[in-house]
Parts: sequence; structure tokens; C-alpha cells
Amino acid sequence: MKTLLRLLPLFALISTVLRGAESVGGAGPHGPGNSARHALLAPAVSDQLIAAVKAADEERVAATRSGDRARLEAILSDELRYAHSSGHADTKASYIKSLTTRSSVYESYDYLERTFLPAAPGIVLMTGRVLVRSRNGEQKSELDLNFLAVWREENGRWRFLAWQSCKNAPVEPAAKN
Repeated sequence: MKTLLRLLPLFALISTVLRGAESVGGAGPHGPGNSARHALLAPAVSDQLIAAVKAADEERVAATRSGDRARLEAILSDELRYAHSSGHADTKASYIKSLTTRSSVYESYDYLERTFLPAAPGIVLMTGRVLVRSRNGEQKSELDLNFLAVWREENGRWRFLAWQSCKNAPVEPAAKN
């Protein structure tokens, strides 16, 4: 609850930034040229920033899959809030414990879509869709998730601050006529 309360001002700021960005050029965050991205940073700076956060996310996925404590400690923020699609929420300590003891194992992590949005100085939002295969004990899962993640620059390094995901409904077979 404390983490959520700390994130509320961030979400208010993000909302304000996005509303302002939509008015720049009138295109909005999904329109031509992605005005939201350019409203905050020059394109070259924004591209470098996004490349750095994308590399950090690739390290996070690799560290998560390997269960390597040192790599996880380095990439995850001390204030991590990881809300799973099941509704279970982890802190940095509980998430690392589940990965290093191998009670949770992420076998594959395939992005179908991944978008980065610089939202404020030192804050980047990552949204998208991912297919995840995992094991929790003997229980295997294949998940199709939409997600929102928050990256924060901490002491010159990008660290993973928050994750929230929800399951996509299974695709229904087409009706036969």
C-alpha cells in the first residue's frame, strides 16, 4: 500500500505529461511522429534513452530467466512492486527469493509488442504484450499478458521499479456458418 501511495504522484505526473503531449502537434501518443515521446526530449536524446532502457529490460529478462541473484539485485529497484496477473504482488526480496530458489521459473519471455515512453526526467514507461511460459513448482503456465512497467534511473543506472499485468482472454475459434 505504501508503494502504491508513493506511485500516485508519479501517475498524476504521467497523466499531466500525456495530456500535454497530446496537444503538441495534435497527434497524441499513438499518432504520427509519436508526439508524447518528442514533447519531453529531442529525438536523438530520446532514441538513446530508449535504447538504454531497452538494454536494461533485456538484462532484466535474462536475469529473471537465469535466477542469478547478483544480476537481479543490480537491475531491480529496491522499491520494486511486481504485481502478477494472478493478483499476487512481490517486493524485491520476495521476487528474488522465488526466482533464486527456483520456486518460480520463467522458461520463455517473448514480446509481441513493447513500447517505451519517456514520461518524466528519469522515468520511462514500458507497455506492451508478452507471451510467458513459466513454472511454479509442478504447475506450468502459458500466459498472454498486457503489461505496464516503470523504469527509473537510480544513481545513473536504469532499474526496474514496477510491473502490472493482466491476462488476455483466449482467442475464440471462428464460428462456422
